[in-house]
Amino acid sequence: MLKRTVYADNSATTRVSDNALHAMLPYFQEKFGNASSLHAAGREAARALIHARKQVADALNAEPNEIYFTSGGTEADNWAIKGGCAQQLKKGKRHIITTVFEHHAVLHCFELLEKSGFEVTYLPVSKDGYVTAQQVADAIRDDTALVSIMYANNEIGTIQPIAEIGKICRDKGVWFHTDAVQAVGNVPIDVKAQNIDMLSLSGHKIHAPKGIGVLYVRKGIVLQNLVDGGAQERNKRGGTENIASIVALGQAITDAAENVDAKVERLTKMRDRLIDGVLSDIPKSRLNGGREPRLCMSANFSFEGIEGEGMLLLLDMEGICASSGSACTSGSLDPSHVLMAIGLPHEIAHGSLRISFSEENTEEDVDYILEKLPPIIAKLRAMSPVWEG
Repeated sequence: MLKRTVYADNSATTRVSDNALHAMLPYFQEKFGNASSLHAAGREAARALIHARKQVADALNAEPNEIYFTSGGTEADNWAIKGGCAQQLKKGKRHIITTVFEHHAVLHCFELLEKSGFEVTYLPVSKDGYVTAQQVADAIRDDTALVSIMYANNEIGTIQPIAEIGKICRDKGVWFHTDAVQAVGNVPIDVKAQNIDMLSLSGHKIHAPKGIGVLYVRKGIVLQNLVDGGAQERNKRGGTENIASIVALGQAITDAAENVDAKVERLTKMRDRLIDGVLSDIPKSRLNGGREPRLCMSANFSFEGIEGEGMLLLLDMEGICASSGSACTSGSLDPSHVLMAIGLPHEIAHGSLRISFSEENTEEDVDYILEKLPPIIAKLRAMSPVWEG
């Protein structure tokens, strides 16, 4: 009998969709021109670039000239934060604000800027994984250059009050950046209505290929150049464009925006059934992060007496692909900084389980996880020298 396979690690990466794959394939061999070339093949590539840029802009309610293609979310975060602070420093602004549980792509930028002379305010988050707009308002000073707060947390899935924070920053004349890598495709986003100045997103989280992302920069904000060279990306990021992946991203984000409401409705029901099943079937289990607002497709659990790596290996043996914390730090022996930030003790922060669905998951996948997970937890607890349950 063939073992069932359940891919439930979509916060780490997603399968390239059929639509995105079909859109990009012609640009490897048939339509392979350089978008900077004047001949017909180049013009064809340039048209594809223009079209994809408009697709991304439409999905975010932005303008095409506010969309910059990057290699991914990490590059977009780095460009927004470092490039923005370099410009604001010219105005004498040296204070920046973020939270303690950002993705490391953001935190490491802030740590570097702190070493170079910027003053950083790291906002704490509640035990449920939220920051408030009032916290941001209270932290802003006359010399505040930038606020960067993630739209939705990559480990526990909690969604922050982005529109409220954006309004406060806009009213106070402070640039506001949000890492929306986990949010795009899982919540409706409107950069104008939400007063977002800069937004980062990654293609491989929304069924486009790895190695392609976007930085949205509101018109009027000028960032330091990222890569000097050619005139690509309006002279801000030199280098021949990756047209095939850009086309795939345009298709993927269009599909995501068109289907987001139906996706949220369906996956929220699956997520909640998973949460209810885990909490009722496994003693001494807890959901990490508040129940709402959270991403429709993500749930993070902790189990007393359980070490995360052993749990993941046993799940993998049953064909279930999941994660313990962020994929970007899964090789680290350190406890999750996100779980530590919401007040979990060291030993529990070492053993979380993140389940994250996509449109491709089914109710049968939820059934299978709820069938296989409880006996795995029981087996590990029976072997554990610290479990006293």
